[in-house]
Amino acid sequence: MIIAIKPGTTKEDIRAFTTHLERQGIKVDYSEGASQTVLGLVGDTTGISEEALSAHHLVEKVIRVQEPYKRANRMFHPQDTRIDIPTGDGAQRSIGGEQLGIIAGPCSVETREQIVAVARAVKQAGAGFLRGGAFKPRTSPYSFQGLGCEGLDLLLEAKKETGLPIVTELMAIHQLELFDEVDIIQVGARNMQNFTLLKELGCCRKPILLKRGYACTITELLMAAEYIMAGGNDKIILCERGIRSFDSFTRNVLDLGAIPALKKKSHLPVIVDPSHATGLAWMVPAMAKAALAAGADGLIIEVHNNPEAALCDGEQSITPEQFGTLMGTLKKYAELEGKKI
Repeated sequence: MIIAIKPGTTKEDIRAFTTHLERQGIKVDYSEGASQTVLGLVGDTTGISEEALSAHHLVEKVIRVQEPYKRANRMFHPQDTRIDIPTGDGAQRSIGGEQLGIIAGPCSVETREQIVAVARAVKQAGAGFLRGGAFKPRTSPYSFQGLGCEGLDLLLEAKKETGLPIVTELMAIHQLELFDEVDIIQVGARNMQNFTLLKELGCCRKPILLKRGYACTITELLMAAEYIMAGGNDKIILCERGIRSFDSFTRNVLDLGAIPALKKKSHLPVIVDPSHATGLAWMVPAMAKAALAAGADGLIIEVHNNPEAALCDGEQSITPEQFGTLMGTLKKYAELEGKKI
């Protein structure tokens, strides 16, 4: 249930009203926008009279939320959420709002020379974040599984060299203590419905990049976000990375329609991964442009300085030179959308 408070209501009156509601055994989430304050009632609201609430002198409107996700719902939080990440130089980078977040880097961290070189190149081209896999979930147990802790250390070296905040994937709860210096924790498609992991991430206060499972619906993605938000962590970035289809021409099928759908249903920022969605480097520029045109808040793109020799997903990785050219085009697209990179 969503309660819109009348404009001009004092914070003292809102606090007293909130206390009254909580005495009825529900949790109240508070959201203050530029022009209106909204209260979200979470829990069993079947015993609460909608008519009685509507008659209260502080209440402008009462809406029952039919969707199973509450905190991720735009009805509760009408304004877009912006995720701000501090950088090493005292500034900050953002994903959401007017700022497009561009995350770039190799699928997997391989050597110090590789990750630092790529980090420098993508920063020079205008990327705001560095991605790189230290722990890699692979379909085959015989494929390269990442460098693990060594890979994390190399990512941190690249962060120190460039100042770029880092994004890397967490695969299991026991790894969480290793991610203290990671700026954005990625939950991969295979773990989107690992609810035990999602609950644990709800207790941490780091931004979470939540990738859509390749066989999951839009509602299931939002419910996965709800698991994290229910624990108190509302710093979620949704990621559309393609869904499985009968057509095997591309690695997955990029669901561009999911972008406006998610933006309509939720206030959380939405980014797109054109690399995993297509699996083909030559398709990445076209899909990146299409994603921004569809309203995405950012992109996560695989960039490798030698794709042919990459230990993981070389076929879908573009070179730093190609990334630089693409960024020049994307900056023009951003201007058309009234945003900036």
